Amino acid sequence: MAVIPVFNVEPEVQSTRTLRHVLHVIVRDPLALASSIVIMVFILIAIFAYQVAPFPLEGSGKTNVPNSLLAPGPGHPLGADRLGRDVLSRLIMGARPALVVPMGVVLFAVLLGAPLGAIAGYKGGWIDEVIMRITDLFLAFPSLLLAMAIATALGRGLQNAAIALVVSWWPWYTRLVRGVTISLRERYFIEAAQATGVRDSVIILRHILPNTISPILVQATVDLGTVILAMGGLAFLGLGTQPPAADWGLMVSEGRDFILKQWWISTFPGLSIFVVVLAFNLLGDTLRDIFDPRQYK
Repeated sequence: MAVIPVFNVEPEVQSTRTLRHVLHVIVRDPLALASSIVIMVFILIAIFAYQVAPFPLEGSGKTNVPNSLLAPGPGHPLGADRLGRDVLSRLIMGARPALVVPMGVVLFAVLLGAPLGAIAGYKGGWIDEVIMRITDLFLAFPSLLLAMAIATALGRGLQNAAIALVVSWWPWYTRLVRGVTISLRERYFIEAAQATGVRDSVIILRHILPNTISPILVQATVDLGTVILAMGGLAFLGLGTQPPAADWGLMVSEGRDFILKQWWISTFPGLSIFVVVLAFNLLGDTLRDIFDPRQYK
């Protein structure tokens, strides 16, 4: 991460330069550009789902039994599920929770984990020990396994699944930000702020946290894809979105009994998860390369 002394560089100028550099690299990298296009299409579909879906009512759960297990063809390019609902419409309507919920999970994980990591890294001592031992306690369990246990305890439902993922995800941001903060607290601009009598809370909010945005952005981009996959896994197990709502993981689960003959029911939502998760991972790798501190040596 490129650490910028915040009182020597105009924030707006620096952010503009960084944004231009990011866009320049993405446009020149075919994989990053393709990933960005996929993500933008995914976002637009999620926003305008009701306008784009050919059968929005079926996408929302209304049954159409005469079309049960209809194969892909005219009128239903991706076929229909066992209740006659258009698979394409279900995919489109399922894009909204697939976008909004992971964004909410990552946002709350950052808001909870980043300040704790900054406090632990800056203050050190027993405060650091307490925060990091609690963090290690959560990190001792695999994230998805911990989320499954919490979701089971809270009960089935999309909201409970999201809460479970937030609880299992925030420690990663605490550890990430703590590591960056430890390297920042010895920098000259932090020492200058301390020497002028600036309060610790102000130093953390105005000088430490803004300089952790780059690694957080990279990690959050990758985590969006991972959380989409985790949400799909919880829905597949019956712990996330509940019928008749549209959810990609739930659609894969609903079609597993027909996978040999009516393959389209599970295949297309599975491919959707694969493509979107891959796009976020590839974009995250590109951002990691852009903000790699070695290129500033």
